[in-house]
Amino acid sequence: MAQLSRTERQASILRGAARAFAHHGFAATSMDDVAAACGVTKLILYRHFDTKEDLYRAVLLQVFERLGQELAEGINRGDARGLGMRTLLTVAREDEAGFTLLWRHAVREPQFADYASELRETAAEAAAQLMGLHTGDTALDRWAALSTIGWLVDAVFVWLEVGDPARDAEVVERAGQGLRGLRDAWVPARTL
Repeated sequence: MAQLSRTERQASILRGAARAFAHHGFAATSMDDVAAACGVTKLILYRHFDTKEDLYRAVLLQVFERLGQELAEGINRGDARGLGMRTLLTVAREDEAGFTLLWRHAVREPQFADYASELRETAAEAAAQLMGLHTGDTALDRWAALSTIGWLVDAVFVWLEVGDPARDAEVVERAGQGLRGLRDAWVPARTL
C-alpha cells in the first residue's frame, strides 16, 4: 500500500475529523475519537494540527474555500443559472459532514460561533452581489442576503435528505427559479 503524501494525509484527516465532529459535536469529540475516525494515531493528528480547535477550524475553512472554488469555477464557465444552489449542493455531496459542520454545528459551538457567522456573512454578500439584491436600504438588503443564503443552505439539506442525486440538476434549476422569484419580490422594479 502506497504511503499518502502530506497533502493527501491532511485531506483524509479533515474528512475523518468532519465525520467525528458532526457525529458527536466539538466538546464530546476527543482527539482519540478523531484519530479512530481517520484511521491514524493521535501522534499523526498532532503532526498536522496543534490542537483540536485548529483541526475543527481547518475543517470549516476547507469547506468554505471549496465553496469559493466551486463558485469561481461556475462564474468562469459563465453559467450563473442556479449557481448558488449548484455550488452548495456540489460541495455538500463531496463532504456532507464538513458541510454540516460549517452550516449547522459551528454556529452553536462557543469557540467557533463568531467565525461561522463571519463565513455566513461573506456567503450572504456573495449571494447579494450575484442576485443584485442591493437596493440602498441597508437593513432590507442585509435581510435579503442572509435570507437567501439561509434558504439555499436549508434547501440543500432537505434535498440531501429526501432527494435523488440523479435529479440534482433538476432541483438546481427549480431552486434558481425560486430565487429569481424571491429577488423579483424583494428588489423593486426600476422605473425608466
